[in-house]
Amino acid sequence: MVKIGGALKRHKVLVVDDAEINRSLLSDILSVKFDVLEAKNGVEALEQLNKHDKISLVVLDIIMPTMDGFAVLQTMRSNGRLDDVPVIIISSENSTEIIQKAYELGATEYIPRPFDAQTVMHRVENTIMLYTKQRKLEDVIAEQMLDKEKTDNVMFEVLGQIVEFRNGESGRHIQNIRIITESILKWLCRTTDKYALDAKSIEMIARASGLHDIGKVAIPEKILNKPAKLTPEEYEIIKTHSEAGARMLESVSYYKTEELIRVARDICLWHHERYDGRGYPHGLVGDDIPIAAQVVSLADVYEALTSHRVYKPAYHHSIAMEMILDGECGTFNPLLLRCLQSAAPYLAKTLDLKETFRTTKTEMKKAARNLIHNGTASGRTLSLLEQERIKYRFFASISKEIQFEYDARSDLLTIFEWGADLLGISPVIMKPERNRELSGVFKPEEYIDFKNKIKNATPENTDVVGMYMLTVGKEKRWFKAAARTLWIEETGEMTGVIGKFADIHEEKLELDRLQHKARSSTLTGLYNRTYSAELIKEELSEGLSDGRKYALLLIDLDDFKKINDSFGHLYGDSVLSETAAKLRKSTRGSDIVARIGGDEFLIFLEYKDDVEFLLKRLYEAVSDGARGFNITISVGVALAPDDGKEYQTLFNNADHALYAAKKAGKNTYRYYNKDMDNILRPAPKDKD
Repeated sequence: MVKIGGALKRHKVLVVDDAEINRSLLSDILSVKFDVLEAKNGVEALEQLNKHDKISLVVLDIIMPTMDGFAVLQTMRSNGRLDDVPVIIISSENSTEIIQKAYELGATEYIPRPFDAQTVMHRVENTIMLYTKQRKLEDVIAEQMLDKEKTDNVMFEVLGQIVEFRNGESGRHIQNIRIITESILKWLCRTTDKYALDAKSIEMIARASGLHDIGKVAIPEKILNKPAKLTPEEYEIIKTHSEAGARMLESVSYYKTEELIRVARDICLWHHERYDGRGYPHGLVGDDIPIAAQVVSLADVYEALTSHRVYKPAYHHSIAMEMILDGECGTFNPLLLRCLQSAAPYLAKTLDLKETFRTTKTEMKKAARNLIHNGTASGRTLSLLEQERIKYRFFASISKEIQFEYDARSDLLTIFEWGADLLGISPVIMKPERNRELSGVFKPEEYIDFKNKIKNATPENTDVVGMYMLTVGKEKRWFKAAARTLWIEETGEMTGVIGKFADIHEEKLELDRLQHKARSSTLTGLYNRTYSAELIKEELSEGLSDGRKYALLLIDLDDFKKINDSFGHLYGDSVLSETAAKLRKSTRGSDIVARIGGDEFLIFLEYKDDVEFLLKRLYEAVSDGARGFNITISVGVALAPDDGKEYQTLFNNADHALYAAKKAGKNTYRYYNKDMDNILRPAPKDKD
């Protein structure tokens, strides 16, 4: 408030947002101390600014129809209104480029959604107060502007020097280096006072970091952009860029004594030095390397690993961190490595500029809930929230999704109404890990699995997915879980989880049916030849290394052709089905049983002493006959690892043994031995 003629007059605040619910929430917060005006797009905002001369502050959204927030800032900047009216951005647009652009256009402050009433009120009050005092400090402002102009002149001189050569780095690389450098320095400042860093020095080092590789403009392009490994001679040429860059900065015509130039020169010269003295050009050790060069050195390595280069792809953030911490990229100051780890969650998100999003329903409802709890929500806000609740409940019900939200700080799980009704449990559950009602919805092992996945999430890997069978009433149904963990960037604290369980029961059953069909013989239900081979190969690969022993049995029905010829193929199919059932019944659940041909079967099993007991059981099982027809079988046996360690070798050797059994008079079995390799099957006779 300002005092006019002995009376207090309230400041006017203009709230600009295309969503009425957002305008209403902000109006509820600010109307306690300010007169609030509203506009639903940029055009209306400018009309309000022209209509009201005494607007003290604008609270502005970025993404709006008709005219967005950037256009409003640009117009206010062009007509000089930003000199008198500060602008606070309140938006869910949180990428570095979006925020940086807003600041560049003149925004004073940025408040991310979801926000709370206290934060908004404090920042609005502080901003208005600062702008009021600003008018009384014109001389200080003028001095700061001159300093900024002087710094800009320094940069222009440096950049002019660079233009005389050629710039080998991209703007994205330079911007990333500055972001990483500034983030590491801020953590270093919080961790120790050893290096006497303050806000001004951090800003200077971050700005100077962009010039770290200007010496590369003196390196031949064919070496800089060579995709293959450099020769020793080429690498020596590359190494000269650090001293070349330092010389460039030393040759600047003006401002040679400026601190910015000195810091940039140190960075250029020594950003390839390593903490253990194995760097170049001078082999400096430890803190003999200026801290600015040490930080930019680490930032340069991290940025190079996570970015595409002509000689390498971009590595994932987690891989880059692992390589740096394992010493694969040289030795760095241990204190700086800890700072990089602290900054990692912020860097992983900030440097990966993804599509920005509008405020989510969850974020809006969280902000509204704070207002309701504080008793400051207006009737208009409550009405709008009720409309949102009705729409949200409707869409949840028709999508058959069980949607939930978990607040880690209060250990409170909220299941939205439709899902809670479906499961027959309470919509609000305190301490869900101990809740019997909730654990009864899951299988115990699946409940543990889902909780562990959430606990193992990180700021870099926030998403959790899985497939679980839930108890819905008295029925068990398959659901697909999709959840996202929520984090505070600065502290790395997980604040909660939002997610849903989507009913995929019919799709899962159909998929299982199709998979079974693809893997099995339609007639017998046993595995087919292709799938059984995959299973056996996998078992051999894992089991032989542990010293296990296996047997592969090939089984052939003797004289099966006579059955088909005498009784027909339908009768023959029924005999095959009965025989398959008997083979399955005579084996263990862990054994692999397959039909690999017309009347040929395969059994693969692990054994300890011998397989005689199984062979006897097989013969007893099939000796009862099938469909009243006396069935006999011939069996060939190959043992692993004695007769082979690979599937195809075992199969071929079992096939030799089977042929030997057939030749011996059928209704018998033979173990493979090497003499059988000389017994060749006769060529099939041509049919008349």
